[in-house]
Amino acid sequence: MKKNILLTCLFVVLCYTVHAQEWHTNMDEAKKIASTNNEKILLVFQGSDWCAPCMKLDKQIFQTEEFQGLVKNNFVMLKADFPRKKANKLSPELEAQNAKLAETYNTQGFFPLVVVLDKTGKLLGKMGYENISPKEYYNKILAIK
Repeated sequence: MKKNILLTCLFVVLCYTVHAQEWHTNMDEAKKIASTNNEKILLVFQGSDWCAPCMKLDKQIFQTEEFQGLVKNNFVMLKADFPRKKANKLSPELEAQNAKLAETYNTQGFFPLVVVLDKTGKLLGKMGYENISPKEYYNKILAIK
């Protein structure tokens, strides 16, 4: 009995950890959540399987518990990925949606590009990868108004 309770608790903790950072891929959904919670949107353009700075930004900043704790309840995380390998190919619908986001917010094609939007999708500012701590990166994002 005690073993089952312990295993259940461990499972709940692992599930919470795995889902600590929820990334959205649909702009309309992100805007709806941002409006409901009065949060900004953090839109990240990345090439997840070919862009070295994108991979560094993801690993050194976005995947850290520190950054995840800071953005929680402040930002809706929205990802526009542009993978190149066949194994990582996106659905045609998601490819089209990401291309539309790029036409609007990333016309110069920079990767990675972090775009801060208000809850309606209005552009507030942009930044790229910087080799700084998650807290410093978060503070730079907050400074964009």
